[in-house]
Amino acid sequence: MLKEFKEFALKGNIFDLAVGVVIGAAFGKIVTSLVNDVIMPLVGLLLGGINFSGLEFTVEKATVKYGAFIQSIVDFVIVAFSIFLFIKLVSKLKRKEEAKPEELAEPTLTKEEELLTEIRDLLRGESLKERS
Repeated sequence: MLKEFKEFALKGNIFDLAVGVVIGAAFGKIVTSLVNDVIMPLVGLLLGGINFSGLEFTVEKATVKYGAFIQSIVDFVIVAFSIFLFIKLVSKLKRKEEAKPEELAEPTLTKEEELLTEIRDLLRGESLKERS
């Protein structure tokens, strides 16, 4: 399953992108709930029972809801950090995948190394003839 997920995460086609957008939207809802229902109430308790969602002030007929804005900032930071960690993980997996073919490839020899290899092989051949 991990191998299939790795192949899925490293592919670059439109279908995978669409699935990623849907998963991202669902993830955004989870993070919004985490921020609104878990993190901000705890932060509010630490700050003396402040309910951030209700923080607002009125200027004439305009109401500025800066508490909702603070919650959106916390929401953004959590989503951005999560995406950063995911991209870092995918990049690491991709680097490992790219490194494998290099390990399996036969090393290329320079002209000098080829000549030295031929000389070594000739000397081995002569020493084997002398022993026989």
